[in-house]
Amino acid sequence: MSLKIRLARGGAKKRPFYSIVVADSRNPRDGRFIEKIGTYNPLLGRDDEKRVQYDDERAKYWLSKGAQPSDRVARFFSVNGLVKWEHGNNPNKGKPGQKAQERAAEKAEKEAAANAPAEAPAEDAPAEEAAE
Repeated sequence: MSLKIRLARGGAKKRPFYSIVVADSRNPRDGRFIEKIGTYNPLLGRDDEKRVQYDDERAKYWLSKGAQPSDRVARFFSVNGLVKWEHGNNPNKGKPGQKAQERAAEKAEKEAAANAPAEAPAEDAPAEEAAE
């Protein structure tokens, strides 16, 4: 069984509240879990101590058993040094999609075609003057 330490959503519509839970990775996000080890309230300020609360001892225990924290939970744990978390690097995320790249290429071709005839007569005109 592969274990995950992740967030389970609770709270009302537009008022999120999360529980930090240890669950089997095959279970749904808000489904069955093994143990609740803390809470996360994103509506509170970043400097509020009640924003993220969890039991350090239980977190260490589950990490020692091989539980993998989700990215957000790993961020919480890195504050106390339980897990080393690094910001992800995805250089392809900012690139446009395939269709957008195709549209940009077509637009560039049209602009090049529109500029090419305008430049060609300008080049031909001095050649004609030189021939006379």
